[in-house]
Amino acid sequence: MMRKVVLYMIPILHTEKLCKSFSNGAVQQHVIKNLDLEIMEGDFTVIMGASGSGKSTLLYALSGMDKPTLGKVFFGDTEIQDYTNDQLAVFRRKNCGFVFQSIYLLENQNVLDNVLTGAFAVQKNSPALIKKVKELLAKVGLDEAMQKKYPNQLSGGETQRVGIVRAVINEPKILFADEPTGSLNSASGKDVLDIFTGVHENGQSIVMVTHDIKTALRGTRVIYLRDGKVVGEHRMAKYGEDDLKERREKLTGFLDEMGW
Repeated sequence: MMRKVVLYMIPILHTEKLCKSFSNGAVQQHVIKNLDLEIMEGDFTVIMGASGSGKSTLLYALSGMDKPTLGKVFFGDTEIQDYTNDQLAVFRRKNCGFVFQSIYLLENQNVLDNVLTGAFAVQKNSPALIKKVKELLAKVGLDEAMQKKYPNQLSGGETQRVGIVRAVINEPKILFADEPTGSLNSASGKDVLDIFTGVHENGQSIVMVTHDIKTALRGTRVIYLRDGKVVGEHRMAKYGEDDLKERREKLTGFLDEMGW
């Protein structure tokens, strides 16, 4: 995939007084509360916090998957919180990639066609595009034989790799991931994290929700959410640029301070 030119410390996404509430009968639950947050271009931002702290809700609001109750979401200089559902769909298709814990592939299409279907939504069908998809699938360990397989013939790790390729094939400005290794064994989880590390090294901006320290170690920034508010932040070098043991100790110390 083409290496991106990254301008660090420039906000690609930011919020102003972001709020998200849900109604349960007469009771209103305030999940995100007046949150101001900047996501920097080229960063690998990890969102952590206890269960119910609002991690996934924040991810969905940032990505346009869900609309905030109050406040603003800016993608660059453009406000997206008041977009119609159709406008949000176009925005996501052009700017965002998504990887979730459960990857939903089209059961009647093989691996190659599953990725191509997503690519055709943005790019024109061409020999160059098909070649690009094949090369990227091969790069994550899905060779030509694997590309002919159908979803029910894949392991969890292989399915997740297909999902990642589908998410990045259109070179999104930002990649969102929600617990992408949550349902994988340790070996498959490491393979998937290696792919995330690789695309980040190529300049991909990433926002990922996780509860797992091994996953969080891949980030360059960890923000900690409590009761819908950011209560702490921890900065790290790019993965592999420092001592892993020290990196883990510092992150664990930060999480201990946050009451994780």
